[in-house]
Amino acid sequence: MTTSTQAPPALAITVEGVEPVDYAAVPTLQFRTRIRAATATAIRSVALHAQIRIAATERSYDAQSQEGLVELFGAPEQWGRNLHSLLWTHAEVHVPEFDDEVIVDIPVGCTYDFDVVATKYFHALDDGDIPLDFLFSGTVFYSAAGRLQAVRIPWDTESHLRMPVRVWHGLMGRYFPHSAWLRLDRDTFDRLYGFKARNTYPTWEGAIEALLRAAEQGVGERG
Repeated sequence: MTTSTQAPPALAITVEGVEPVDYAAVPTLQFRTRIRAATATAIRSVALHAQIRIAATERSYDAQSQEGLVELFGAPEQWGRNLHSLLWTHAEVHVPEFDDEVIVDIPVGCTYDFDVVATKYFHALDDGDIPLDFLFSGTVFYSAAGRLQAVRIPWDTESHLRMPVRVWHGLMGRYFPHSAWLRLDRDTFDRLYGFKARNTYPTWEGAIEALLRAAEQGVGERG
């Protein structure tokens, strides 16, 4: 808590764009973020934290997207009560010293794990935008009365961005070309591996395709 009569600095934070990070070890997006100091205060640094949420209610969905989102929101007739915002991730960045304003990139690692809710949501969309809410918190360090002071970023500090769906699909296509990632329980994997080996399928796709064909034929016979 500062003893100076100078008011603590207020920050305006705006997320302005997004692009993939080149040559990252894992799929990563970076969100270009502008931070402005509303008062003439020397900002020494900012420890910035962002909670990123998917504002799912802020866009429309065609029939194909609704089908892909059944696991998250249920059948379309249930969306009136089931459609809601989703937590995507948390991100942190250290903001260096600045006077009036600065632009920083907030890196966000992405996964192709279909046990993750955000992955299921992104994968189900073919086009349009993904509405994102950025809820900021953290600590601002600044100089006042010849001393280093600190103040918390207010909890109502937020920004919004509509991220093109093609950005996420392009990133996944770069790291997982013509493929998808699926995690299995070890016992299930051992059974699948045994089925593949016994039937001498050369690829995992061949083994899974055989199982799918058998299941579809069984459904047809029962029908």
